[in-house]
Amino acid sequence: MSEERLTEVLKENEEERIINLSLRPRTLAEFIGQESIISSLGISIEAAKKRQEPLEHVILSGPPGLGKTSLAYCITREMNAKFTATSGPAIERAGDLVGILTNLEKGDILFIDEVHRLSKVVEEFLYPAMENFNIDFIIDKGPYAKSVKFNLKPFTLIGATTRKGLLSGPLRGRFGLFFDFDFYSLEGLVLIVGRSAHLLDIQIDKESCLEIARRSRGSPRFCNRLLKRVRDYAQVVGEGVIDLEISHQALEQIKVDSEGLDEMDRKYLKVIIELYQGGPVGIEAIAASLGEDRQTLEDVVEPYLLKRGFIVRTPRGRAVTETSCGHLNIPYQKETQDKLF
Repeated sequence: MSEERLTEVLKENEEERIINLSLRPRTLAEFIGQESIISSLGISIEAAKKRQEPLEHVILSGPPGLGKTSLAYCITREMNAKFTATSGPAIERAGDLVGILTNLEKGDILFIDEVHRLSKVVEEFLYPAMENFNIDFIIDKGPYAKSVKFNLKPFTLIGATTRKGLLSGPLRGRFGLFFDFDFYSLEGLVLIVGRSAHLLDIQIDKESCLEIARRSRGSPRFCNRLLKRVRDYAQVVGEGVIDLEISHQALEQIKVDSEGLDEMDRKYLKVIIELYQGGPVGIEAIAASLGEDRQTLEDVVEPYLLKRGFIVRTPRGRAVTETSCGHLNIPYQKETQDKLF
């Protein structure tokens, strides 16, 4: 075996190990949930393979933890391609992107997480690469500047974003396939708990699968995280078997309540209720009170609270609802509702 082939095999084995450790699905058939996305994507992949062409550029949008990166891995395997991953903040200069693009072979997958955070200069540099598979790189400055053209091999760019609205029009227009992820149903999460427990070789009953799924805030990533914490508790405190009692004890210990709210979620709601009389209040004020970054609150905390109706967004800011007060056993002030209108 040549040195190049040995390196390639070792890389493939490392990718396989990472996928198994993270419980990621390997193919579209293994991917649970997001049925409409999987169906449409499967047709596009099959058509591209019949034409022996790379898949069109894909944008995957939705809250964190819903499987965007996992789906990118699945697409790569379905297309029998090589996977190269980076993120928007990691590509600081156009030169960084040149090195990545020129090393791609025909049909390879380039995955850019947080694609909405690409700098304007890098983003404009990416346009001709996506559209015509070539780039013009400027060498030197002033009167000595000259343009060097690089021809690229046809590739597929998969961009993942939690803030699709921040993508510029020109960049969005160069993607051919758009898929929006939604929070998972309880039934889908139960299947994910069962699959992950099987892969982790854990004994778990149906009631525990349902309880973990119910507290997983509609996210497979959160679901698997809870399962691993319950597994730890069962192995240390119990007899290594997850039953409903062990599940309740473990989930209470890590302070994830019956609605899937963790300590940060409850702090967020209590700040609005206790410091700002239920709102409305601006996100900057909430972030300052919690000592958290605004983007973290918008991308991680708020999507689920909005989905479940614990908060509302108004032109004047965020406000709690009667649902959140009831969940926290705090009296709901009618004046809060009056201030929203």
